[in-house]
Amino acid sequence: QVQLVESGGGLVQAGGSLRLSCVVSGNIFSLKRMGWYRQAPGKQRELVAATISGGSTNYADSVKGRFTISRDNAKNTAYLQMNNLKPEDTAVYSCNAVHIVGREYWGQGTQVTVSS
Repeated sequence: QVQLVESGGGLVQAGGSLRLSCVVSGNIFSLKRMGWYRQAPGKQRELVAATISGGSTNYADSVKGRFTISRDNAKNTAYLQMNNLKPEDTAVYSCNAVHIVGREYWGQGTQVTVSS
């Protein structure tokens, strides 16, 4: 069984930075894909960034060049470094993981609010 716990959200001014963390309880090596999604009020959930075992990454066009996803297997943690934040980045950010057998897991979410 895998559980994901996010932290690092908060209130920040436009142009600021935050780093989200997703701590994995369970075997992180069993997760073939980890990603961050976000959902703003009244909008659909969207993929922000993802990383595949082996190191490849992909990003939403809206965050390319500003956000960086990483994964530290030694610490059982995935990160989302968010720089140059904009008010439109305001959302609940959730960690997602896909097990090698296909099962999907979600964290509880963390609120990110960017003021103008």
